[in-house]
Amino acid sequence: MTTEPVVIDCDGHILEPPDLWETYLEPRYRKRALRLRVGEDGYEYLEVDQKRAKLVKPGMLGTLGGMGKQVEEAQQLRRRAMDGEVSPEDMRAIRMSPKQTYLRGAAFGTMDMKERLALLEQEGMQKAVLYPTLGLVWEAELFDAELSSAYCRAYNRWIADFCRDSGGRLVPIAHVSLGEPEEAARELQRAVEDGCKGAFVAPFTLTRIPHGDPRHDAVFAAAQDLDVPLAIHPTFEPPEFSIHHRYDKFGWAAWYNDLFAGQGVQHAFATFFQLGVFERFPRLRTVVLESQAGWIGYFLDRADAIFKGTTLSATVRLKHPPSYYFRRQCYISADPEERTISALTGIVGEDKFFWASDYPHPDHPDNYLEELGEMVAPMTDAARRGILGQNVARVYKLD
Repeated sequence: MTTEPVVIDCDGHILEPPDLWETYLEPRYRKRALRLRVGEDGYEYLEVDQKRAKLVKPGMLGTLGGMGKQVEEAQQLRRRAMDGEVSPEDMRAIRMSPKQTYLRGAAFGTMDMKERLALLEQEGMQKAVLYPTLGLVWEAELFDAELSSAYCRAYNRWIADFCRDSGGRLVPIAHVSLGEPEEAARELQRAVEDGCKGAFVAPFTLTRIPHGDPRHDAVFAAAQDLDVPLAIHPTFEPPEFSIHHRYDKFGWAAWYNDLFAGQGVQHAFATFFQLGVFERFPRLRTVVLESQAGWIGYFLDRADAIFKGTTLSATVRLKHPPSYYFRRQCYISADPEERTISALTGIVGEDKFFWASDYPHPDHPDNYLEELGEMVAPMTDAARRGILGQNVARVYKLD
């Protein structure tokens, strides 16, 4: 991989320091800061607005930096389940020891800027675009729009500081919440002025207003005027908002649930077309992250077919077929193990795709560079150079 001119990870992650919100929140909110606590059972838990988080299960905090760890243990547990020694309900996840804490589980380069630069050197990458970890958890637990905005501001100030002395190799991305669109727009401008190269939103809105609704136009206008991309990144979702409500007592099926985890992002992205965001904001660049990319071919084919050939198109606030806007102003990140992307680059566009490691999150394999090499091998030279880094460098305007 090192022989390629540009290799950029478009979606890597850091693990925020546990005291980030106590340190970076404005003083009037610090009593309500996000914190890590230890419960009576000995396990760490996440405290959000002085309440114990419900979606983070015992032991989970110690696994967040665990890419590639305990895979063999999971395979052994699967074999035991197939032999009838373990019930399906006991297969929800490997239960970590209380000693495996958030800090002890942190992988190399997730909490230290110099370590992350060393990891880039080791892996032959020029840059990494960085997203949070705890920041993908807390928003689903917090329905106070004002405090959500404050949590975002605290993280954004910290991530800009974390990346500031990296020589541009670590790229900070702001977190904004759509609960307060006007405040999100103000924070996006402040964060970009502080060094952030774009922003992301969760795949749900705490107001239940669709992402593409004109009530969020202040955010779209700010991103367009600032000339930075706006991404949709998967997060934990409130159960009542989640797509996983079809079956009862199926929460233990972690493989199944993760397989469809990206569908929330697809739903959010589709509202941009339905509600005409790309018509209103023709220079807005939108990025779809960590939801795989192979589905985009079907998505655009189906979207165009319904638009062109059925009465359903009457509800869509677009002048042109959806694929027109995707090719004009949208981009998507692929996982390295996807084998269909080479073919899709010739159909959807060689300039539309990024790649991402998701390092160090445990729901992706740790041999991402090996898989990336296999993914790009059949591509044309232009497509290969594009997906490896040139596309994300162009879209995020990275030097």
